[in-house]
Amino acid sequence: MKLDKPVTGGPCWTELGTDDLEGAKRFYADLFGWRPETDRRPEAGGYTVAHLGDAAVAALSPLYQESQPVAWNVSFAVPDADDAARRVTEAGGTVVVGPMDVFDAGRFVVAFDPTGAAFQMWQARAFPGAGLFNAPGTLGWVELATRATERARDFYTTVFGWSVNASRWYTQWGIEGSDFGGMADMGDRFPAQVPPHWLPYFAADDVDAAAEVAARAGGSVVVPPASVPDGPRIAVLADPRGASFGVYRAGEEG
Repeated sequence: MKLDKPVTGGPCWTELGTDDLEGAKRFYADLFGWRPETDRRPEAGGYTVAHLGDAAVAALSPLYQESQPVAWNVSFAVPDADDAARRVTEAGGTVVVGPMDVFDAGRFVVAFDPTGAAFQMWQARAFPGAGLFNAPGTLGWVELATRATERARDFYTTVFGWSVNASRWYTQWGIEGSDFGGMADMGDRFPAQVPPHWLPYFAADDVDAAAEVAARAGGSVVVPPASVPDGPRIAVLADPRGASFGVYRAGEEG
């Protein structure tokens, strides 16, 4: 990712919704060395921020609704959550949570794009988002998997004003040409029951070693480590509760 801090329109945060918060704390601590800190306020509902050193890098959260899947979610920074929610609706998306205040930290929206992928938007106040990107154990890329790439491209460029760097095989999203993520056509590579989704990728010193650690810790290897032509070495892993995420070799950002 060519961004090294939260900027308007770019990914600013990622959080896991899980039905096993304590297990997630152990798994990701083993894998990435995260230090989890759970907000003890009852109204926070167990929300846990993972740190590397002094930097907040991701969150682990209990599920708040019965229909909520165990999954990683990606948040994009917006200057005005209410205006962003309006633009989502006008562009054909659906707002399902918010806009709502989260203490004094910021204002929050959960939405679906017209292709069915969930994403989040964050208007920062006291909390700007991740304090570190692209370093081992931190967010370094986000990828949309969808079955309607043209519709998704129209939607996200309208809502966020992203720049697009597209080849025949892959689309990269950017902020004024600084790429931070991509889009892949799900085609027939995914089972029909797998919905469109955003997938966070975390940097790792050694992708193969990360896959081994994840498997030993009770997770699974969804896509084995492989080197992308003219790109990084990557893998897609899943934690013990089935939440998928990617890893790539640090220093090989897109």
